[in-house]
Amino acid sequence: MTTETVLTACNLCEAICGLVLTVERHPDGPRVTGVRGNPDDPLSRGHVCPKGVAIADVQADPDRLTRPVRRVGEGPDATWEEISWDEALDLAADGLVRVQQEHGRDAVAVYLGNPNVHSLGAMTHGTRLAKTLRSHNTFSATSVDQLPAQLLAWQLYGHQLLIPVPDLDRTDFFLVLGANPMASNGSLMTVPDFPGRVRELRARGGRMVVLDPRRTETAKVADEHHFVRPGSDAAVLLAMVHVVLAEGLATPPAYVRGLEAVRLAVADLTPEVAAAASGLDAEEIRRLARELAAAERAAVYGRMGLSTQGFGSLAQWAVHLLNVLTGNLDREGGVMFTEPAIDLVARGLVGRGHLGAWRSRVRGLPEFSGELPVSALREEITTPGEGQVRALLTVAGNPVLSTPDGRGLGEAVAGLEHVVAIDIYLNETTRHAHVVLPPTSALERDHYDLVFHALAVRNTARFSPAVLPKPEGARHDWEIFRDLALRVAARRAAPSSGGLRRRASRLVAGLSDRAVLSTSPTRLVELLLLAGRRTTLRALRAHPEGVDLGPLRPVLPGRLQTRDKLVHLAPDLVLADLDRLRAWLADTATGDDELLLVGRRHQRTNNSWMHNTPRLTRGKARHQLLMHPDDLAARGLSDGDLVRIASRVGAVTTEVVATDDVMPGVVSLPHGYGHQVDGVLLASASKLAGVSVNDLTDPERLDVSGNAALNGVPVTVAAAS
Repeated sequence: MTTETVLTACNLCEAICGLVLTVERHPDGPRVTGVRGNPDDPLSRGHVCPKGVAIADVQADPDRLTRPVRRVGEGPDATWEEISWDEALDLAADGLVRVQQEHGRDAVAVYLGNPNVHSLGAMTHGTRLAKTLRSHNTFSATSVDQLPAQLLAWQLYGHQLLIPVPDLDRTDFFLVLGANPMASNGSLMTVPDFPGRVRELRARGGRMVVLDPRRTETAKVADEHHFVRPGSDAAVLLAMVHVVLAEGLATPPAYVRGLEAVRLAVADLTPEVAAAASGLDAEEIRRLARELAAAERAAVYGRMGLSTQGFGSLAQWAVHLLNVLTGNLDREGGVMFTEPAIDLVARGLVGRGHLGAWRSRVRGLPEFSGELPVSALREEITTPGEGQVRALLTVAGNPVLSTPDGRGLGEAVAGLEHVVAIDIYLNETTRHAHVVLPPTSALERDHYDLVFHALAVRNTARFSPAVLPKPEGARHDWEIFRDLALRVAARRAAPSSGGLRRRASRLVAGLSDRAVLSTSPTRLVELLLLAGRRTTLRALRAHPEGVDLGPLRPVLPGRLQTRDKLVHLAPDLVLADLDRLRAWLADTATGDDELLLVGRRHQRTNNSWMHNTPRLTRGKARHQLLMHPDDLAARGLSDGDLVRIASRVGAVTTEVVATDDVMPGVVSLPHGYGHQVDGVLLASASKLAGVSVNDLTDPERLDVSGNAALNGVPVTVAAAS
């Protein structure tokens, strides 16, 4: 046996921390025996969270699939048998093409889960597979997460990924809403070692203020925390905009348009109006607005909690307005744009964005950038008629656990004619697949973060070669995408699929796709780095800890992607949605027994997976419902009771914990729990208790963008019988 030290990066979350691994080389194969943070990484600076330490547990997980499997039988009695790659890929392609030939191209739906953006191969090749299917019924985790943020970036700055990032290392006033970076290490703000950076913020005399209906881990280390009622963030933020404009505190840059339209739009959205809906005192709203405008360097940051509510787009719009109007856009210590070594925006590698090019069949919901809201998936499966979804391809996703009305979606997926999953686990969704195609693990493939370097608080670049060799007979995700896409294209081009002219045009169009599909992700990264001219793959291989490209710097208006090189402050889409907000503000009462449900996350969980990892699941239970003592007493409940939580779409039962960490009228369940079907724990849930919050969330509750309103769901809580 020999031992060596290997530098790599964690790609389990957006923090992309640099790691130092201890690898033992045994005669029967290498093993990772130690994981620690890399102090030489210019971005993460030695930080590592519990998930990063557990990255080797995924590699060694006995629940992880390593060979293709086919389902035999139906329901709880179904079994799985290993089959060859050729047989599995043929089975997958035959079923997808058959459904499209019999029922139309939109009869196949595609769902792309969150881990896709953390995989280089999925970013370079996965989208090609989705485009090969040419279905309008394409969905992803975007519409249960950050869709309003991408929509507003497109509307204001001209591109969906041109998202300004707080310059946290230099700011003096950091206002946080709907975010918990102490648990997440940032999101749409890649900021590893957030705790250390908050200490540095304080050391230079700055402060952090948090507005949240729960006293989160971030709120507990803030200089100020204020409770706000779920769903009222847009009103609070727009009231702050009102104060900045009404009191003459605005100092916007010259390259903006629509300022007067904004002034008129918020004229009646006063702090008093916001206070009545939010519970935050009107004078506190005024004080925060004034302090924000007076700060020399300030940044407003709103993340998932802002997006996943009924007024997510308005809330994100207001965040941008505050940063722009207080002069903090494109200013050191404010919010700034990155200059990544591979610039997805400037090079046009990701489309600018578009809205409503087509709509969902049943409810008429608009697509955004080629994807429909996932809240429409169940109805597209269960509603008969032309275009009904009859087959599903999922890639690294578990929508049954992570999207609204999960139980109902699971029942719908179970009735599909053909389901294909590209995944390393059997879970609530993939258990319904007819064939599962598992890729290699993260430690067995090369990696470069195409997206998160473009959203980081500092410009850096890092390439991580595979730590472990690809096992014999295994396939990388990009190879699965390639082989499945080529099989689908070949079957579609067969004589039965159309005339000679149509087949010829498809062949020509497919030539470029075939070239890209047949080129490895590493080679594509090498070419893109050469084109960007900021560093090279050779340089990154020589420095696996990463290369520092410097702090964020002013780049506007040149980096704007709008045709006139101006920031468009008053998009028609959000202005039109203000009337809906006003109606809600006029009637914010809930039922006598109703509470408002919000989610929560924990540093030791990773969305809907890694819940079977002993090192992450040990310790104090964290699956319970959090509830204010006054709300418990009003219902005759006690701390530790078993309670039934019910919403319009379903009900779950779990224990309740009394805590003043949630404001009165609010209850909280964690996201990503559940892992049981028909009362039976899944194989990948052997260490987990808890229920799925998405058995309560409602697919009819949407933001104007189509993003699911997962927070602020009206529920009742009573003793479980």
